[in-house]
Amino acid sequence: MVNEDVFTVLAERTRREILTALQKSDKAVGELVEELGASQPTVSKHLRVLREAGLVSMRAEGQRRFYKLVPAPLATVADWLEDFGVATPGWSLTASEAQGVNAGLTGARHPASASTAPANFESPEVEDPESMPQQIGRSVGRAATKAADLIANLPKFGRRKETQN
Repeated sequence: MVNEDVFTVLAERTRREILTALQKSDKAVGELVEELGASQPTVSKHLRVLREAGLVSMRAEGQRRFYKLVPAPLATVADWLEDFGVATPGWSLTASEAQGVNAGLTGARHPASASTAPANFESPEVEDPESMPQQIGRSVGRAATKAADLIANLPKFGRRKETQN
């Protein structure tokens, strides 16, 4: 069963932007506020939701709170996408790992997805390795939006209200 909480959390654009901002390094709340151009209460609210979903972790240093991306729950999204034949090569790589892979294996299939990828699948060439995390973030964001739409349109299952005579 797909963990609907991860899809629900990723359906919000601001949360996806926070995850994208945290891909390269840990950041304090104030840094995220500046980078996203959102209010501190808004960023804090979304960070709480992301933390509860296990997508970020927090560490305190004095008065400051630093947040770090925890990519493991995103495996749920990647696994779900694979069921539809959507390739997600490199989703679990850090930015530096992705740069190394792209430098040495441009045009080759990602080993983790080689068994599930169609025979004619080729990894896209990345002209700017620095943009790879942003591209992955956008791909995950689009997938999360589609997943949230799909989940929202599923029929509601529940008990029927009993009519009183």
